[in-house]
Amino acid sequence: MTSGPSAAPSTVAATTTASPLGPLLMLSDGPSYMALTGLFMTPFEDHRSADQPAELAPAALFCEAADQLAAYFAGSLRDFDLPLAPRGTAFQRRVWQALREIPYGQTVSYSELAAQVGNARACRAVGLANGRNPISIVVPCHRVIGADGTLTGYGGGLDRKRRLLALEAETVGAGLSYPTEL
Repeated sequence: MTSGPSAAPSTVAATTTASPLGPLLMLSDGPSYMALTGLFMTPFEDHRSADQPAELAPAALFCEAADQLAAYFAGSLRDFDLPLAPRGTAFQRRVWQALREIPYGQTVSYSELAAQVGNARACRAVGLANGRNPISIVVPCHRVIGADGTLTGYGGGLDRKRRLLALEAETVGAGLSYPTEL
């Protein structure tokens, strides 16, 4: 995951792709549009302001992202291999990198994630960073659960979190108890 400045760029390339969870909005910005900077579930009105002009979607990046997402939802892709450039603070980017290290089909608690980023007492800060993850699914914030094993907040809604976890559990044959269909 590339780190970068936290200031929002003035021009954003955007496109949507279909998924079993509904349309997904993909964003890229910067002078070359070579990295994914956002992946959001509906409603996604808050993620692209009206004053940000839209550019034509960079075909190679967005096509590759859509192909990998389709493979993920089909159960044939476990690890995304996309150039990413999420915008956030250094702490947020550290949390988002730690999220990418959670194995497919497994979950961790906020306290475990906090310990992984070097401050076991920073559960709330980790939770806030998790909630601000701009590249959902690819940066798997859905794999973070409460310390007691319960599903906790998810920007895409708890039903979508449950569905993502169920997909991964079914693919790996794990006995996680988040039953639902995609």
